[in-house]
Amino acid sequence: MNDIGDSTAVRPDHILDTGYAFWKSRALFSAVELGVFTTLASGPLDIETLTARLGLHGRGARDFFDALVALNFLHRDVTGRYGNQPDTDLYLDRQKSTYIGSWLEHLNARHYQNWVLLTRALQSGAPQSGALGTGSYPALYADKTAQEIFLNGMTAGSLLAARTLAMNFPWDGYKTIIDIGTAQGCVPVEIARVHDHLTGGGFDLPEVEPVFAGYVHKQALGERLRFYPGDFFADPLPAADVLVMGRILHNWDISTKKMLLKKAYDALPHGGVLMVYDPLIDDERRVCAHGLLSSLNMLIETAGGFEYTGAQCTAWMREAGFHETRLEPLGDVHTAVIGIKGTHCSSDAFRE
Repeated sequence: MNDIGDSTAVRPDHILDTGYAFWKSRALFSAVELGVFTTLASGPLDIETLTARLGLHGRGARDFFDALVALNFLHRDVTGRYGNQPDTDLYLDRQKSTYIGSWLEHLNARHYQNWVLLTRALQSGAPQSGALGTGSYPALYADKTAQEIFLNGMTAGSLLAARTLAMNFPWDGYKTIIDIGTAQGCVPVEIARVHDHLTGGGFDLPEVEPVFAGYVHKQALGERLRFYPGDFFADPLPAADVLVMGRILHNWDISTKKMLLKKAYDALPHGGVLMVYDPLIDDERRVCAHGLLSSLNMLIETAGGFEYTGAQCTAWMREAGFHETRLEPLGDVHTAVIGIKGTHCSSDAFRE
């Protein structure tokens, strides 16, 4: 076999691009950390002004900004001024309600470090990430800095999914919603903001209540949304027409997943709805790399968590008693699995 001849037809571009991918993500994380996109939100700046405002040393500044141009996060005009691209301007300006940079900060602070331990996790099958590895959220929340990064990240990570749920589900047929594992309350806030008739709130550990209350108050929704303290291992779930479990099931082993689905079923009225969303794996387990990689992240971070396919979740929901189920992509990395308890005249479909 002529290895040299084969190399002209089969190139290593995909291998090398993946191998160097961490350079790209690290450049983006640093740009978010430094506030590049927020600084440029008011308009393009020349290199001297941008460098000074960000407090950077001159040696690496031009290469850094031009790398962000090459990565299509910034543009550079004919005069040499740097400006945001439409997506970074919308989603990475801290002053905008669409800001998802907190999720990138979470990826940087936790995932970027933890993924160095993937090989060890694959060899041992054991979690590598401290408090979450034992399922100890109270221990995580005891560190105020870690709590802030984590809860801000959960809000940013669910923002786009929450807005899709708010716009596409036929909420006019329901009166109450409670988000299970609510963190700051992003999901009920985004849905209640669009639908004035809805009331409800979020369920989470008592340690989260002050953060939830502050977030909801800031959105002027304190009269319609309240906090429900509890532990979903020890306590029944609060009742509502619609329960949401976003980025919850993937943290736990299969028996816990099934237990939570059964608790949700028991808390819902006839015709009630459970919305579960996570980064699902495609049923053939060969297309959705993100879902599979997210499952490896669960290996690193949790004692028994894993991502799952839509078919698996549908089977678990049916086992719990749900009468109807369907899948709904949420326009980001998440897909929702919708379960209906009994039948409901407004549950036919999401809006197109």
